Amino acid sequence: MVHGTESSMQYRAVTSAYYRGAVGAMLVYDMTKRQSFDHMARWLEELRGHADKNIVIMLIGNKCDLASLRAVPTEDAEEFAQRENLFFMETSALESTNVETCFLTILTEIYKINGKKTLTTNDNADQNGTAGLMKGSRIIVPSQEMGASGKQGGCCFAS
Repeated sequence: MVHGTESSMQYRAVTSAYYRGAVGAMLVYDMTKRQSFDHMARWLEELRGHADKNIVIMLIGNKCDLASLRAVPTEDAEEFAQRENLFFMETSALESTNVETCFLTILTEIYKINGKKTLTTNDNADQNGTAGLMKGSRIIVPSQEMGASGKQGGCCFAS
């Protein structure tokens, strides 16, 4: 049997390993269940406590196709996202609304951050005469207007 303090230490070790190297995260809540949104602050705290400080985080409200059952107003989620400096978007996995756009947005932001790091690393390498040793990979991310369904919608922003 594992005692409380031992299990806490094991949990922290597993949690730290789980987030190690993560460059992006999507925090998804069910728009029809207020409790799932209310847990976002706790998940965000855990994420920020274990992940790299430059991780790109997107808050996603899922099930926007169930508007009549909405329990989380868009304004509440937007306010939380702005306050916490998160990207935000509403989706419907069922109808594929904004799902691809969410991934493209987070990938684009990750690329912007990692591209800046690569440029900084290459600038430092140039000063040390080792510019040829650092080579990057080209990543092409289609624009958000070019979604598979041809639909553009929802809200997305970064504070």
